Amino acid sequence: MPARSPSLVAILGSINTDITAFSERLPKPGETILGRRVTIALGGKGANQAVAVARLGARAVFIGRTGTDAFGAQVRGHLAEYGVDTEHLGSDAKAPTGVAIIDVDERGENCIVVVPGTNHLIDASDVARADGVLKSAGALLLQLETPLAPSLAAAQIVRAAGGMVLLDPAPVPPAGLGDEALRAADFVTPNEVETERLVGVRPDTEVKARTAAARLIERGARAAIVKMGAAGVYFRDAKEQGFVPAFPVNSVNTVGAGDSFNGGLAVALARGDDLPRAVRFAAACGALATTGSGGAGSAPSLAAVEGLLARAHAG
Repeated sequence: MPARSPSLVAILGSINTDITAFSERLPKPGETILGRRVTIALGGKGANQAVAVARLGARAVFIGRTGTDAFGAQVRGHLAEYGVDTEHLGSDAKAPTGVAIIDVDERGENCIVVVPGTNHLIDASDVARADGVLKSAGALLLQLETPLAPSLAAAQIVRAAGGMVLLDPAPVPPAGLGDEALRAADFVTPNEVETERLVGVRPDTEVKARTAAARLIERGARAAIVKMGAAGVYFRDAKEQGFVPAFPVNSVNTVGAGDSFNGGLAVALARGDDLPRAVRFAAACGALATTGSGGAGSAPSLAAVEGLLARAHAG
């Protein structure tokens, strides 16, 4: 069996081309409004998390698929530029590369339509191809923009080899998410909307977040980390629980902030941080990500995160 490397974080997930339109406000149903600008960039929760990991100085290995189209070549190039290992990123002519259409208003709020393309073709063959990486990974990041079965298979390999698994349950499937998926992960990291869909509690206060985290653990999660947006983060496992207030930053765009949070959490936990310290590090990553233009490109560097943490401590 390959030796496990704490600095290696594997990411099995989605990769998209993000087409983002910025406007004063979000359009209402049936309405056409004028936008201020448009960007085309790397996206997808898996790719965003991979970039977040790489930007923090860890080795990020991405497992997934693109199409053989121009968007596929583009996103592969972007991942390589960010330092993400794409050796286990397959290509498939059966479907196009995933695409996300994003609208962002002047407050940084957004709405997103995702066309999955090859992301929905990921299967057991992708997991088998990355078997060596999974056995040596310190941590595995998973999301729900790709089929669940291969994610669960990858989680089993990582945990059997002594690594940890982090599940971002987004988006929650229309039929909900079974307890099997929660039991397969060491850390489950839903945001407010996902938490409500999973356990029926909207965590808009610390008290409600505590209740929601308890219910997630009752359903099988070993540790629940409830992301509450600008309100902060609540965490709980079998040993401890706590709350991390949000870092005050000038938020511009929230797209991808949760992915930077998860990337930061994986890096911190894999290097040996305890849960409170890891959550605080992740919260700083997520906060800084909102100060950029959104998506993978807004993932902060390790120096920027350490700087924010130092300023917050000094204050």
